[in-house]
Amino acid sequence: MSGRGKGKTSGKKAVSKSSKAGLQFPVGRIARYLKKGRYAERIGAGAPVYLAAVLEYLAAEVLELAGNAARDNKKTRIIPRHIQLAVRNDEELSKLLAGVTIAEGGVLPNIHSVLLPKKSGKKTEA
Repeated sequence: MSGRGKGKTSGKKAVSKSSKAGLQFPVGRIARYLKKGRYAERIGAGAPVYLAAVLEYLAAEVLELAGNAARDNKKTRIIPRHIQLAVRNDEELSKLLAGVTIAEGGVLPNIHSVLLPKKSGKKTEA
């Protein structure tokens, strides 16, 4: 076929936008979602790249902390409980996900100081 049509005729291998940006998250898919969501009339070329990078960073941060929580509990697999512990023990992530409920996550182990038994100085009377 001669190079008259609009199709790709050159033998170059397609390179994804994600690999060009050095990311794991799908830049092309995020661009499609931004366009389809009608958040703005026009979406710049850099916007999906930036958003993909931010999402990838947040995911990596949560996974790193959850992996540490799993290792602390002597487990090799991350479960929702580990994600909950990771998020709630990190000040910034906890603020970001303050209104989020993680299913099967449970709560942080915490006993209010008022509920703890009082330490009295006299043990002989009791």
